[in-house]
Amino acid sequence: MADVHSKEIRSYNMSRIKGKNTKPEVLLRKELFKRGFRYRIHDKKLIGKPDIVLPKYRTVIFVHGCFWHGHEGCRYFVIPKTRTEWWQNKISGNVERDAKAVIALKELGWRVLTVWECELKKNILQNTVNTVSEYIKLGVK
Repeated sequence: MADVHSKEIRSYNMSRIKGKNTKPEVLLRKELFKRGFRYRIHDKKLIGKPDIVLPKYRTVIFVHGCFWHGHEGCRYFVIPKTRTEWWQNKISGNVERDAKAVIALKELGWRVLTVWECELKKNILQNTVNTVSEYIKLGVK
């Protein structure tokens, strides 16, 4: 099956996809801030540059896009029908890198939480934020 876009249009579309400050990430940050949590973002000193770092609670949060990080069983994670092998390699590389970052951070004494893009949809956002808030509070020194 051929791509519905020309190479130039597909290239342009892909170049517009952000790696930082994505909508789900900003949404979670705003909700946490409203609840009184203060954090740093994308700390380059930590492996994997976690999206949200809460030093007071020794907790880091990764906000993963379901497609880009291979959220198994999620309706938003579907391997494209074109260049399937390339996409499988790309996504499995992301999953592998994520796993290594989690292990390394835990070895350094950090509590690691992954929040998926699908968990931040309107209908379940508040439940997710409640769960994340409770998890964070468990890490008080």
